[in-house]
Amino acid sequence: MNMKSLLSKVFFSFIIAASMVYCSSTKNNVVDKNIHSETDTIRIVNEEEEYEIIIIDPGFNTWLITNARPRGFYSQSYLEIKNQIYVNNWNIRVFQPTRYSGDLYCMRIDYDTSINYGYEVNYLLYNYFMYFQKKYRQNLR
Repeated sequence: MNMKSLLSKVFFSFIIAASMVYCSSTKNNVVDKNIHSETDTIRIVNEEEEYEIIIIDPGFNTWLITNARPRGFYSQSYLEIKNQIYVNNWNIRVFQPTRYSGDLYCMRIDYDTSINYGYEVNYLLYNYFMYFQKKYRQNLR
């Protein structure tokens, strides 16, 4: 399946652009075959499930390495429950731009609870919410 076809069939397309500043880097670190990380961008692609996640926020990758609990600390079901709550509250804020900053909540997150995104996706999404709340002094609970 080519990338254009993949992108046209995306079930889970999630772009967090809390900061529209994109720090490009010539260095591209590959965490595993499906997770690609540049200095301030984390990209996860799963061609089998046909979704792509791109997290663009200066500082998130560093925060993830230095502050997040290690992988395996939380169960996948715990992360899924938390992400469902955070995504719901995030999306509510996207549709209330006069009440919540459109600069912070600029795009809706399509998180389908009937899809098993796996541990890594839920881990990174959960940790992004932890980072986002701390950095921007928001409470998504």
